[in-house]
Amino acid sequence: MTTERDRLAATVEAVFGCERNTAHGWHGAPLLRLLAHGEPVEVENLAEAYGRPVHEVRQALAEVPDIEYDEHGRIVGAGLTLRPTPHRFEINGHVLYTWCAMDTLIYPRLLAQPARVTSPCHATGTPIRLTVDDTGVTSADPVTAVVSLVTPDDLTSVRTAFCNHVHFFASSVTARPWLDRHSEAAVLPIAEAYDLGQRVAPPETTTPPS
Repeated sequence: MTTERDRLAATVEAVFGCERNTAHGWHGAPLLRLLAHGEPVEVENLAEAYGRPVHEVRQALAEVPDIEYDEHGRIVGAGLTLRPTPHRFEINGHVLYTWCAMDTLIYPRLLAQPARVTSPCHATGTPIRLTVDDTGVTSADPVTAVVSLVTPDDLTSVRTAFCNHVHFFASSVTARPWLDRHSEAAVLPIAEAYDLGQRVAPPETTTPPS
């Protein structure tokens, strides 16, 4: 019998499991590492990081509707983004942002770098502050904070179908009115959400960005 936790795990696998891929990952680890430098990414540099021909990487990127570009055609967002969102993500001396709350819990492990996270409670606007590294969530304020997750059937646009519904809330009580309006969603405590993410995000073994 498939449980709610099984469905959540399957969705997280579908969204983040491609981190291990190369040119076909919608925000694979090589691209995340380049974005973590805090600068737009040239497609040629991305192709070099993947060890793939430029034309092949361009073709793969063209199949991903969520990738963000600047006016020069450089990549500025793919899960991790240079453009402000509610999820502020400070890593390696750079102030970046993520598309969703779950990203902030998974990327420190993928990038082998600790991060400071600041994001408002989606219901009240109260700031939620976390520190996260490759071992877990090392601090959380408030400690009652939770993460919302959804299990959409269509992930053609991951940002629209998944990320736009994955928020922080100050507590499960605070999240209740939102959950009442989103019957397909669930919330998990921060530590449980981190553990769920680590099933599909093995630690990065290459040199972290400097």
